[in-house]
Amino acid sequence: MSSLAETHRRYGPSAFGDDLRRFWSLTLTLATTEFKLRYFGSVLGYFWSLVRPLLFFGVLYAFFTVVLNLGKGVPHYPVYLLTSIVMWTYFTETTGGCVQCLLAREGLLRKMRFPRLVVPLSVALTAAFNLAANFVAVLAFALASGVTPSWSWLELLPIVLLLAALAVGVGTLLSALYVRFRDVQPIWEVVVQALFYGSPIIYVAAQYASRGGARLQHVALTFNPLATLFTQSGHAFIGGSHFPTAADAAGGTARLLIPLAIVVGTFALGLWVFHREAPRIAERL
Repeated sequence: MSSLAETHRRYGPSAFGDDLRRFWSLTLTLATTEFKLRYFGSVLGYFWSLVRPLLFFGVLYAFFTVVLNLGKGVPHYPVYLLTSIVMWTYFTETTGGCVQCLLAREGLLRKMRFPRLVVPLSVALTAAFNLAANFVAVLAFALASGVTPSWSWLELLPIVLLLAALAVGVGTLLSALYVRFRDVQPIWEVVVQALFYGSPIIYVAAQYASRGGARLQHVALTFNPLATLFTQSGHAFIGGSHFPTAADAAGGTARLLIPLAIVVGTFALGLWVFHREAPRIAERL
């Protein structure tokens, strides 16, 4: 009897399960349910998913342009700022939501056997729903601001996919670690603040060089994948001399292999750690 119990603990529900169709069906069901419940009963409903980044954009734009003159001389700076905030919101919503997602679903995890990876992936998918809705507003704002549509806008799709891979990798890693170490949440909150000010969101990549020289710009674009993605999105969406390609800002195309490797490595590491911890998650909550 004890050996059977030990076997059950060691071989509990896995991260992926053995039925991909059921796996994606459960993920979509959890994500859509969470998306509906999040704004249930509120007056503005789903409009809140758009209001929050717009309010954040308004505060940052007013402070950093009127008070600090940070975007002075940068064409279409409001468009860049709004685009970066929307992408940043997706990243923080995914990673921050994943930290305690397993604890929030503790009752479900203890009572039902299903692929554990469904839980953090549903958080990322819910955030993706908000991202899609917010990008509609970004496109409308860009057109109203005079940004000319071009084929380079299609580059935003692989940029967003890479951002999603990074967010999912970090999110799954955080969710698995939080089960063991509850200090993960406050640590991640500090890291998020550092990433926000260390990435070109409220400023453009060229301002790295104006503050610390070309070397600082190259280092930031090489070892911070968020900086690389935001810079390339600015080039694809707006273009011009103030928005160079990520390769030019990093000091060469070869340097982009490092942030790409960080994204892929983080994604793989997050899935590997989660897969390893999945059978014992319910037991350790």
